[in-house]
Amino acid sequence: MKEQLAKIRSEALAAMETAQSAAELETLRVQYLGKKGELTAVLKQMGRLSPEERPAMGQLANEVRAALEAALETTGKKLEAAALEARMKAEAVDVTIPGKPHKIGHKHPMYIALDEIKDIFIGMGFTVLDGPEVELATYNFDKLNAEEGHPSRDWSDTFYFDQDSRVMLRSQTSPMQVRAMETMELPIRIIAPGRVYRKDEVDATHSPMFHQVEGMVIDKGITMADLKGTLNTVMEQLYGKGTVTRFRPHHFPFTEPSCEMDVQCHKCGGKGCPTCKGEGWIEVLGAGMIHPNVLRMAGIDPNVYSGWAFGMGLERMAMRSFKIADLRLIFENDVRFLEQF
Repeated sequence: MKEQLAKIRSEALAAMETAQSAAELETLRVQYLGKKGELTAVLKQMGRLSPEERPAMGQLANEVRAALEAALETTGKKLEAAALEARMKAEAVDVTIPGKPHKIGHKHPMYIALDEIKDIFIGMGFTVLDGPEVELATYNFDKLNAEEGHPSRDWSDTFYFDQDSRVMLRSQTSPMQVRAMETMELPIRIIAPGRVYRKDEVDATHSPMFHQVEGMVIDKGITMADLKGTLNTVMEQLYGKGTVTRFRPHHFPFTEPSCEMDVQCHKCGGKGCPTCKGEGWIEVLGAGMIHPNVLRMAGIDPNVYSGWAFGMGLERMAMRSFKIADLRLIFENDVRFLEQF
């Protein structure tokens, strides 16, 4: 047995010192020190020895085990250090190589137009408001003087959540007029940009989801001339001096008198093309003097105060600003299109 232990010690130490990897070292550990290893097999023969021989052989076996475990630890640390050094060499960064450029995003063309509109109105003393996209019929219709039976309340025009037609995706940002009148002190000058939803068919100038900018002024002595003068000034600041506009009579339940404002088509210069559907003009907003009923429902005396309001399509503003021929390009997220801005 003494010779067996000496042989195991010499062979194991030699093998461990020349091991080339952690896996190879683990194989040697199992071979010599595992439950079915060579040293374990020798120790199982201890029962055959006489009582006088067992202490000496037991001490010798423990010395062999200790020597092998020490060799395992020493070689393991060497292999670990070598692996770390090799990894550091393989993963070394050459700081002299130019770095890879990172693409930095930029504003969407629609939000470029929105920020420009905000800046113009803030410069005129307006406050920017935000409101809920899921709205109550009370604010979207009732308090805007659009009674039951008005075409805009039909299921074919509006996205409702309930059978009673009382909760919906807002079809306009006009509810912010009422919310502002109920919560703000007079005089009021606000704009309210946001997403709105209507059951429109998708084409070059329409989408079931789009953005509006609502604007409203309420004060003593406000007239239609203030409305036209303000909006013409805004269009000239957006599109340049001499921008051609026109106001057409219209009807909205929440304004009286009402009008629509058009700008000359940027694509054809008024001659007629697919973008303007051959008309030479693109409608950009609806406006008018706030209806006395709307003021009364908000608790404002129409005999003392008057006001005007408008709602403009933000996408159409962006289309004219950037000479975009088709509204669908704004929502399709084609990087080739967006990178132009």
